[in-house]
Amino acid sequence: MKIKEVIVVEGRDDTVAVKRAVDADTIETNGSAVNKSCLERIALAKERRGVIVLTDPDYPGERIRKIVSQAVPGVKHAFLPKKEAISKNGDDLGVENASIEAIKEALKNVHETYEEPLETITWDDLHAAGLIGGPLSKQRRELLGLHLKIGYANGKQLLKRLHAFHITEQEFKEALIKVYEEETNE
Repeated sequence: MKIKEVIVVEGRDDTVAVKRAVDADTIETNGSAVNKSCLERIALAKERRGVIVLTDPDYPGERIRKIVSQAVPGVKHAFLPKKEAISKNGDDLGVENASIEAIKEALKNVHETYEEPLETITWDDLHAAGLIGGPLSKQRRELLGLHLKIGYANGKQLLKRLHAFHITEQEFKEALIKVYEEETNE
């Protein structure tokens, strides 16, 4: 599988994992202190070929994603579920731990961000769906992120992602049905 866009990853081990899975070029941020020259390379790559951000599903990875998105608007995003990025012994979380299949799946389900967010889903909708303010909220947000392929997020970040990735009310409702079905089957 050849990827036209340049993939932004955190480090060398992530590059190795991505290149095992797909034929692609990467830019490494070398951690969460993304410097100006790295952001300039990312901006050039976006202009010439497009960029997909694939970072670890943890706080530093989300921080890098946010820095890159703010500095280079319009980058695309791929998300790995936490369960796919955990090391065999369970002590490390990162892209470098993901299987070839998990990386390919994440890169097949890339989301674009849009300058004009689609704000059809509201905070009240999240509350009514039990995605915020309830005992099962975190678990439901995690499942919703898996079904929509947008990764796990807290309530506030979830609403931003739903808007930024233009998730429609219909997509939201269909994913919620799956979340509720999984809850009742447990």
